[in-house]
Amino acid sequence: MTRGVVIGAGPAGLAAAEAMAKAGMQVTLAEAMPSVARKFLMAGKSGLNLTKSEPVDQFIAAYGEIDPAMIPILRSFGPEQVIEFAEGLGQEVFVGSTGRVFPKVMKASPLLRAWLRRLADLGVDLRTRWRWTGFDGAALQFDTPEGPVHLTPDAAVLALGGASWARLGSRGDWVAYLPKETVAPFAPANMGFQVNWSAHMEPFFGAPVKGCALVAGDRIERGEFVVSAQGIEGGGIYSVSRAIREGAALHLDLCPDLTLADVRTRLARPRGKASQSNHLRKVLGLQGVKLALLNEFGRPFADDLAPVIKALPLRIDGPRPMDEAISTAGGVRFSALTEGLMLKDRPGVFCAGEMLDWEAPTGGYLITGCLATGRWAGRAAAAHAGASLADASGGA
Repeated sequence: MTRGVVIGAGPAGLAAAEAMAKAGMQVTLAEAMPSVARKFLMAGKSGLNLTKSEPVDQFIAAYGEIDPAMIPILRSFGPEQVIEFAEGLGQEVFVGSTGRVFPKVMKASPLLRAWLRRLADLGVDLRTRWRWTGFDGAALQFDTPEGPVHLTPDAAVLALGGASWARLGSRGDWVAYLPKETVAPFAPANMGFQVNWSAHMEPFFGAPVKGCALVAGDRIERGEFVVSAQGIEGGGIYSVSRAIREGAALHLDLCPDLTLADVRTRLARPRGKASQSNHLRKVLGLQGVKLALLNEFGRPFADDLAPVIKALPLRIDGPRPMDEAISTAGGVRFSALTEGLMLKDRPGVFCAGEMLDWEAPTGGYLITGCLATGRWAGRAAAAHAGASLADASGGA
């Protein structure tokens, strides 16, 4: 029997281990943390968004600029396949109003427990507290509770995650074990941004901002976000975070359902003895945190508020720390990999999941991409091991 090792027991690693075991390999699954899939479980605390129910071409387009190598991988295991995967584990799913797909129980833990049972039934040997410490020639080195361990499998899959949420296991420290030119620098993705607020914003910390449009470069997104003591965060901000990270200014359309002309007409209505704040509330519905944001960023433009209301410039002071980001960009470059995601300078060693140089928006795209690349790498690893075994035995 061919022997396989998977390092990292998040969604990508679990998917790779399953693909290898189903191909008949004897698989050891090594995880540095005391328990598996911690980031996956954390994501499920607010409702496990598995994927997005939409045509696969539209689904792939949502990733923006990705390496062409990712396209067949996502086609092979897209939204339909993720739904089938969840249901195959006994987890009924539903599609929300925006197309996002969730387990009916909303949690990650039932799905994970069922998946681990299935992997155990396939003979996958799970080892926790096994921290990979690089290569020793052709062998993989581990620090384990029993002491140093060296394994020399017929094929291995690295599914080591990105560089956010270190407390959950994604540290990015594995880059020390690969050639420097192999790895694109990490950058935060789906992250919040620092804002140095004035004192008058303090009463609004924790307040959600709804019914606005966020504009960053050529991206216009409708989505909710939250004002916090540190800055701004939440789904609406995450959806434009890549454009901001790449240099686009951020503007907020406080009245996205009105044209600039509509806003001017409403502002021109007689104000009488009403204060400006009351006038804005009456004619445009601006109040609470929206009005506070207009006061925070719109004061230099007070002589002509209409265009400011339609494009309020939000002055941000850089992204929040990478360890707070939902995910990361950067990682192992596709140019360093074969079509099967094998490292060109390390035959028999494959890569999968968030450690690859791709970036996903929120909405189920990250989990789907991890499952897809894990499965793809696991199948390729099994094929490589089988071919190597056949060669070693004279083609038998």
